[in-house]
Amino acid sequence: MRRGFPQGFCMKLAYLLENYSAVQDYLFGLKAKGVKFGIDRMRALAAALVNPELKVPVIHLAGTNGKGSTAAMLDGILRASGRRVGLYTSPHLVRLGERVQVDRVMLSEREIEDYTRLLVPVATELGEVDPDDHPSFFEFMTAMAFLQFERKNCDVAVVEVGLGGELDATNIVDPVVTAITSIGFDHCEILGHTHAEIARAKAGIIKPGVPVVMGRMPMEAEEVVRARAAEQGCRVYSGREIFGESFENYPQTALVGECQRWNAGTATLVAQALPKELAVSPAVIGEGLSGAHWPARWQQIQMQDQMLIMDASHNPEGAESLADNLEVLVTKLGHRPAIVVGALGAARAGSLIEVVARYASEIYLVEPKQARACSRETLRKFIPESFEGEIFDARVETLFSDESRINLPREAGTVVVTGSIYLAGEVMMKLFPESGPGEGRLQDF
Repeated sequence: MRRGFPQGFCMKLAYLLENYSAVQDYLFGLKAKGVKFGIDRMRALAAALVNPELKVPVIHLAGTNGKGSTAAMLDGILRASGRRVGLYTSPHLVRLGERVQVDRVMLSEREIEDYTRLLVPVATELGEVDPDDHPSFFEFMTAMAFLQFERKNCDVAVVEVGLGGELDATNIVDPVVTAITSIGFDHCEILGHTHAEIARAKAGIIKPGVPVVMGRMPMEAEEVVRARAAEQGCRVYSGREIFGESFENYPQTALVGECQRWNAGTATLVAQALPKELAVSPAVIGEGLSGAHWPARWQQIQMQDQMLIMDASHNPEGAESLADNLEVLVTKLGHRPAIVVGALGAARAGSLIEVVARYASEIYLVEPKQARACSRETLRKFIPESFEGEIFDARVETLFSDESRINLPREAGTVVVTGSIYLAGEVMMKLFPESGPGEGRLQDF
C-alpha cells in the first residue's frame, strides 16, 4: 500500500472519522457524487490493497433480475457443503452491512468504520492528481467486500454485479464461474435499449476459459452471450437447454414463484460447473435450495390478523413475475388483496402499476424516500380508468406505525407491498426496529 501522506494528515483524518456517524457522513458524501463507470479506479484501489479480490475464488453474477436470489441460493448450497462463504450484493434493505456478509453474518458498524479508515488515505492519494480517480461509494463497498472475504478466510465468494457488467467495479475479479441470470429492460439509458445491447454490457463479465451459465433470456440476448462466450473459449451451460421452457421442470426452492424456479435452475448449473476443489453433490444442491432465504422476494410475514407479502418488483421483467405470483394468490384467496406500491422512475412505474391494477382490491400509493422516487401523482396517472377499486395516497410511517398490524382505512386480510426495493427496506425498518436504524440515504447505488 502506498503511504504518501504526512502523519498529521492521517491523525486529523482518523479524528474526523472517529465514530460510525462520521463514517456514514463520509460515505454519503461519496455517494452524493454519483455513479462512476469503468474499472480502472477499482483496479488501482485493489492494487494498492495488494489485490484482495484474487485471494478467494469468486462466482460472478450479472443479470437484470434474479441476481440476488440466485446469489442467496448459491450461498445456501455452498454453506450446506461446509464452506465458509462470502456474499456481496447491492443495494441493502435496511443496514449498509447487509451488502457484505460471511456465512450470512453482515458487516458490522465497527468493521465498516475500520475499513473506511483504512481506505480513505489510499483513496485520497489515488485522487490527488485527478479527483475523478478517487474511488466512488460503490468502489469503497466493493473493496470492503474483498478485504472482508480475505480477512475471514472464505473458501469462496458469491459476488453480484452492481450495474451492467463490463464496466462494473466488481469486474476486476478472476472468477471460477460466471452467470447471467436474465436480460430485461432496466437502466436502459446506461446499458442500451435493446436486449442485445443490454446483453452485450452484461456479457462483459465473461472471462477467457471460465464456464458461463445462462438463465432464461430472450433469444436475441442469448445469441450475444453465446457469441461472447465463444470468443473467450468458454463452455456454456444453458438453463433453457437443460431444463426446457416450463418452470415445472426446474429445481424446487424455498423461494416462492415461477421466476425463483428459473433462478434455482441457474444456481444449480453454477454449482455443477464449479471446479473440482469446490464441487458439491446433488444432495447438497437440493439442501441449499430448500433452505434459501432472501428478504422481500415474495416474503410472507404473518401480522396479528393480516398476511403481509413483500415483493421487490421494480422493472418490467419483475412486473411479469409479480403478475404470475398475484394470479396464484388471487386464485388461492378467492379475492383480491390490497396492494401498497411505490417505484423509482416513470419508466419502471408504468408496467408495475398496470399489473397492480389488474389484481388489487384497492391501491395505496407511496413515495419511497429516494431522490428518484415517482410522485403519487405520477403513479396515479398510470392506473387505468377501468380500475374499480379505491385509490389512496399513503405514507409508510402511517401504514406501518404499528408493528403488529397494517393501518388501512379498509379492512384487508392480505396486503402486498411491491415495487422499489427501497420501499421494501422502509417497511422492513418499521416492522423490525430491532435491526437498527435504517440507512436509506446510503441505499441508492
